Amino acid sequence: MKSELLAFDTNVLIYAVDEDSKFFAPCLHWIEEARRDPSPAFLTWNVCYEFLRVSTHPRVLRSPMSSAEAWRFIRVLLDSRGFALLHPTERHAAVLSLTLSELPYISGNAIHDLHTAVVMRENGISRICTRDTDFYRFPFLDVIDPLQ
Repeated sequence: MKSELLAFDTNVLIYAVDEDSKFFAPCLHWIEEARRDPSPAFLTWNVCYEFLRVSTHPRVLRSPMSSAEAWRFIRVLLDSRGFALLHPTERHAAVLSLTLSELPYISGNAIHDLHTAVVMRENGISRICTRDTDFYRFPFLDVIDPLQ
């Protein structure tokens, strides 16, 4: 599945743990394939924290995870050979400035996605596995829908 480097968005992780979701099986499949692949897939810290927030929220999941369970899921991914963390680099401010100049309409709730997109961009990762169509607004990203 990963012929090129790829990052995962929060929603794919959420669907992969939510057995009640109609997207559970395909998203879990993508996660499991990535865990086994020797070339890493990536998470960002903001995706990890958003996963912790959403997966433990009783209004989002019918059976929310405990914080410890949610963190364990992230740790299993990060401890596998198929996942690694992307970090901001010394170029972060410059890449953020460039991206904001290219996309001046980005605001509000889109700032979270902007952060993920900028960290990916500065690290040379252009593919994101997500069900969130908002990522199409970033022309430097190739959006991969795990259901297609």
